[in-house]
Amino acid sequence: MFNLRPTYVIFKKELAGYFKSPLFYFLCFMMTILLGIMFTISFEKFAQSSSNAMLQFGATPQMLNIHYAVFLPHLAIVNLVFVFLVPALTMRLLSEEKKVKTFDLLLTSPISSLAIVLGKYFATLVTIFALIGVSFIYPLVSRRVFEFEWSPTLVSAFGIFLVAAVYVAMNLFASSLSDNGLVAFVLSIVFNLSIWFVGALNESVDSPSAKAVLEHISLNTHLAGLIEGTIRTNGLIFFFSLIFLFCFLTERVIESARWSD
Repeated sequence: MFNLRPTYVIFKKELAGYFKSPLFYFLCFMMTILLGIMFTISFEKFAQSSSNAMLQFGATPQMLNIHYAVFLPHLAIVNLVFVFLVPALTMRLLSEEKKVKTFDLLLTSPISSLAIVLGKYFATLVTIFALIGVSFIYPLVSRRVFEFEWSPTLVSAFGIFLVAAVYVAMNLFASSLSDNGLVAFVLSIVFNLSIWFVGALNESVDSPSAKAVLEHISLNTHLAGLIEGTIRTNGLIFFFSLIFLFCFLTERVIESARWSD
């Protein structure tokens, strides 16, 4: 039977490490500044178009919908930030352990490889959830000015969280491949960007079968439904399959290091 206590010990240690790290607060500060500037620009543009009859003439319904005009661009910027921020958070998880030789202590301790992976993964996931919570301050503030339905925005934010969860799994795997934090950081960014380019290949392929396969494994395809406010079973299966795959690969890397030592 799987023992949750070692997982919790790793989780607690890593989570405390995040919230005691000056790097984490510096990244939060930079993220808040960027989101604040971009959200203010989008919000002011939307407010002007909503109050000006001339600007409303010829505008599409989406341009006059705060979810599409303000919140989705805001979440898109959050996702773009996570492409680079998640590698900055995860690059030290295993690579630094190897560099300072504490990884050997983990391998010789009575802690399973799965417990190591899950503890580090969920600690990072909670940190990402906190950052998404920070990004939601802006929609909350805009509630004072405009009335709107929360459900589409919440579902869209859930989609961004799932994408970030995939980033964490891939970047944890990247961190397990090297004892150099910078190498792990660069490799993580490559992973994060490459998963988006799969969807772009769909446009350049002529074969219907190949196009169908690329569309099925495209992150854009499965995220699109969540952005529209719809939760689809195949999309959830896709995201959780990617998370499982990269967490499994990380566990295999750790286990192989244990047996080789």
